[in-house]
Amino acid sequence: MQSRSYHVPRGGHPAQTELSTGRAVCTDAYAVIPNGVLRDIVTSYLPHCDRTRDWVLARPLSGFAETFSHYLVEVAPGGGSDMPEPDRDAEGVLFVVGGSWPQTCGSGARIAAGWICLPPCRLRMEALQSPLQSGAFHWIRKLYQPVPGLAVPDVIFANEEAMIDADARHGERWATTRFVDPADLRHDMHVNIITFEPGASIPFAETHVMEHGLYVLEGKAVYRLNRDWVEVEAGDYMWLRAFCPQACYAGGRVDSVIHYTRT
Repeated sequence: MQSRSYHVPRGGHPAQTELSTGRAVCTDAYAVIPNGVLRDIVTSYLPHCDRTRDWVLARPLSGFAETFSHYLVEVAPGGGSDMPEPDRDAEGVLFVVGGSWPQTCGSGARIAAGWICLPPCRLRMEALQSPLQSGAFHWIRKLYQPVPGLAVPDVIFANEEAMIDADARHGERWATTRFVDPADLRHDMHVNIITFEPGASIPFAETHVMEHGLYVLEGKAVYRLNRDWVEVEAGDYMWLRAFCPQACYAGGRVDSVIHYTRT
């Protein structure tokens, strides 16, 4: 597995000399939030979180995401929280993309980019502990949907490299790294990493019931979103409603890596 360097927002403000037009798109079927949109002026702040800010990429909203929220969180040195999750019925997924963290999910281990934590509902998250340097992670939240007779799943805390044996190969050019067994019905959402080799593609328009959030961690690609082909690169985010057709061609000279949420 090649060394990864996942995209972290740069914040700041664009110069007055830059054009106001961009690649941002919002339709009834999908939305594209380019990396250049993630500036200081569009950040949000969370209660009980010190020296912490986030970019809200998706949230339950009429005409947009219906089942989940997706935040990209930045924590400055000395920042963090002991009580970031206010909803006792919510579950969360955390995926680290930057910084060095002394602890997450109560593990006591030092972690960096590529680590994931999937707390089940009713678990107090301890993820926003002070990093040694400014850190960033994705935080995906939704209300847990229990099934009678099925227990709440255990916490999964792992590095993506440790999950490589769980890869689902799609031919020889692209693969899905799974953190949860699809047959384990205790889980009501999945967060996967899809890796495309240069020139690889999803060779048909996928159309299915899951709502999606797609964040490009590395590389670039051309994505089919409903009837449109959209060029995306590291740091871009895509939301797709249920049954929105999707396909992909990977571009560039390095692998294209997509952080993939479906609920």
